[in-house]
Amino acid sequence: MKDQTKKFLLTDKEIPSQWYNIVADMKNKPLPPLDPKTKKPVTLDQMSVIFAEELMKQEMNTTDRYIDIPDEVREMYKIYRGTPLVRAYGLEKALDTPAKIYFKNEGVSPAGSHKPNTAIPQAYYNAKQGIKHLTTETGGGQWGSAIALASQYFGLDLKVFMVKVSYNQKPYRKLMMNTWGAEVIPSPSMLTQAGRDILAHDPENSGSLGTAISEAVEMALQSPEDTKYCLGSVLNHTILHQTVIGIEAMQQMEMAGDEPDVVIGCFGGGSNFGGIAFPFLGKKLREGSKTRVVAIEPASCPKLTRGRFQYDFGDTAGFTPLIPMYTLGHDFQPADIHAGGLRYHGAGSIVSQLIKDGLVEAQSMPQLETFAAGIMFAKSEGIIPAPESTHAIAMAIREAQIAKEEGKERTILFNLSGHGMIDLYAYEQYLAGKLSNYDLPDEIIADSISKLEPIL
Repeated sequence: MKDQTKKFLLTDKEIPSQWYNIVADMKNKPLPPLDPKTKKPVTLDQMSVIFAEELMKQEMNTTDRYIDIPDEVREMYKIYRGTPLVRAYGLEKALDTPAKIYFKNEGVSPAGSHKPNTAIPQAYYNAKQGIKHLTTETGGGQWGSAIALASQYFGLDLKVFMVKVSYNQKPYRKLMMNTWGAEVIPSPSMLTQAGRDILAHDPENSGSLGTAISEAVEMALQSPEDTKYCLGSVLNHTILHQTVIGIEAMQQMEMAGDEPDVVIGCFGGGSNFGGIAFPFLGKKLREGSKTRVVAIEPASCPKLTRGRFQYDFGDTAGFTPLIPMYTLGHDFQPADIHAGGLRYHGAGSIVSQLIKDGLVEAQSMPQLETFAAGIMFAKSEGIIPAPESTHAIAMAIREAQIAKEEGKERTILFNLSGHGMIDLYAYEQYLAGKLSNYDLPDEIIADSISKLEPIL
């Protein structure tokens, strides 16, 4: 039998030394975030009240295509990067498809997901600025785990507001954060005015990323000057850091002698999707390649496919600047699906602009189809994927089935954003037949969006 290479690996020297800033290559730049009071673009000084200053310089950089990765960050990347690019022969066989399927395995990091790619530089830049304390939020716990890991490495104190439904569904994520020294608080909580207001109205509120962001930002604003807020997705700098994924994948696809026809990533706020897709999309913008990039969101939280392009707050209480995004409205309360990292009302401004310009495709997936895909992947490739990642797998399966129906070969690449070893309760519920799809009525979306101030 002819030898078939399964994994494509990089040496430490081949780990990227720069991040890729796609905004530099975009003809239509994202609209600027606005001050909610004046409706004027926010300044670096305003943003630096909440965030580390160097991160905000990256956030607002629209001209530099590449930004150097600090040596200290790159050294810590070497703990787990480069991550493997894997040819999914088992999944191809199970689907009996002529398609070639590859996945980038970001689940090999110590936190089990792609999130350390931005957690490490965020902790580094805050520590370099002399910050001692961080606040943040987390949905499914992947981001909270990653920033807890990075914070202890750089000697930072950390408080994490974890969406309450995930706090209850994923106790071992909480324990991971505790092990790395972080305090974890179920959100909404009684520690902030934002949390108290929500609980006064709805004592059984299960939380959302928008609410957890409000609590984390409020606490940072009310704390001493040596405290800053950080987040794991949505904003430009978080996606910038994640581009190490796609930069590596491009090198590894060259090693495989292949080029993807389609690149797929699950979508919550945009970090893992942008991380895998933007380097390939940048090549398309510069050189005119034909690679498609597809973002996959849950059908129960469909901001890209059913939301409106509109200035909106990134959080429920309205502490953040107004961000140009596809949104369901910052008051939108998503269903309690197990893909906690995808339960967010809006999309980052870069992805939103690319969607608006027709450069990125978006599709939504029902929960049961995603878990069926996760089970197939686990049986054929041996890896139990995170519920978020099953959305990308489900789309890869759809693409492979189309290739089979058409009798045409196509090359598919998706990002396995994390493993699901701490999400086994979700699989238990699925295998017991206790999960269902969530059909979101149009009138709920319309009602939520109608409450927004029509700035766009």
